[in-house]
Amino acid sequence: MMPEPLIALRNVEKSFSHGVSRTFVLRRITLDIAQGEFVSVMGPSGAGKSTLLHILGMHDAAWAGEYDLLGQPVHGLRTKHRQALGRSHDVPLSYRNVPRPERQGLVADTLDRFQIVGKKDLYPSQLSGGQQQLVGVARALIARPKLILADEPTGNLHSSQGREIMELFTKLNAEGTTIVQVTHSDANAAYGTRIIQLRDGWLVDE
Repeated sequence: MMPEPLIALRNVEKSFSHGVSRTFVLRRITLDIAQGEFVSVMGPSGAGKSTLLHILGMHDAAWAGEYDLLGQPVHGLRTKHRQALGRSHDVPLSYRNVPRPERQGLVADTLDRFQIVGKKDLYPSQLSGGQQQLVGVARALIARPKLILADEPTGNLHSSQGREIMELFTKLNAEGTTIVQVTHSDANAAYGTRIIQLRDGWLVDE
């Protein structure tokens, strides 16, 4: 018997109405993602990649179709229940039962990996785009989530920083974390175990 997929999408669609006409961003997306997969979502700009990621992350509730997360019917849940389900699988460190000094230490240790530990007390507006991205990745990884959703995770980073993040993702994936990344980079996509292609909102042959 096949194990239950972590993510199961059935005929998921996202559209916007313009008077009498309707523009589709995603069309009839049916997709299973198993626990422990590292999936790269690729396609041209406007293909619906980031929209798909927002739906998976439960940041967008205005869509049609069915989405099950570990057997829980996301499509049938009220907004607050969706948020609670999302947090239970990807819990920001501030929500966890970790004392504040220990939490700060964990963030500092992770930032030290990226050699920006000296910047940890600056406000985000004082950090460069790349540094902000590294801080965001560091905070997300400390929580050891079951699922990581990453939209262009190395977009603002130097190539060496980008490689380190991708290698860290690979290590986390080997330890059982499921990762879904949106990327334009063939090199980044190659770190994954499967590549999914979107074109004009449609899922095309992998």
